[in-house]
Amino acid sequence: MELRRVTPQPPPIDVESESVTPQGLREQYELGATVAELVATSGLSYGTVLNRLREAGTVMRTSWQTRRLRDGQARRNLAARLRRLYEQQGATLAELAVAGSVTRRVARRLLIEAGGTPRTTQQTLRIRSAAHAARRMKLALSLRARYEAGATVPDLAEECSYSVGTVYRLLHLAGTRMRPKHNHGPARAPRKRS
Repeated sequence: MELRRVTPQPPPIDVESESVTPQGLREQYELGATVAELVATSGLSYGTVLNRLREAGTVMRTSWQTRRLRDGQARRNLAARLRRLYEQQGATLAELAVAGSVTRRVARRLLIEAGGTPRTTQQTLRIRSAAHAARRMKLALSLRARYEAGATVPDLAEECSYSVGTVYRLLHLAGTRMRPKHNHGPARAPRKRS
């Protein structure tokens, strides 16, 4: 007697089920599921899964992005890198998504996995403002050192591609003691009194 292998039939699809809605499929995909796995678990055709993912606005991954997202160590490395960008450089979640080639939601999840805490918009603005002020002061001090070494304001402006007014403001910010203005033009003949 010959035994035949019976292929199990997929369970009937509940069209109302959360897991097969466009948003439900997107959430599973963003957690690292592949399209093939979504097809297998949902019982939908490959084309239907793709259409629903697109309908939900899903950003599709390449195969190497999927491997990186699913591989434990690679995922931890990515999460740690995104946390550093977020905490040390004040990056936004949208910028993390671009840096990690993932969606904003996945970037947020990776940040939390790495021990980071998502910020409010106001906190991000304060961090960026402080970082901008620190860069500006560093530039101002650099200009001051070059000015005190003998460079002129117009020379500094040309080197840095800033206006003369901006260079004056930066020098003032650094507390630079300005040299007296010199008349570099031709000597004038003294006026005769009438």
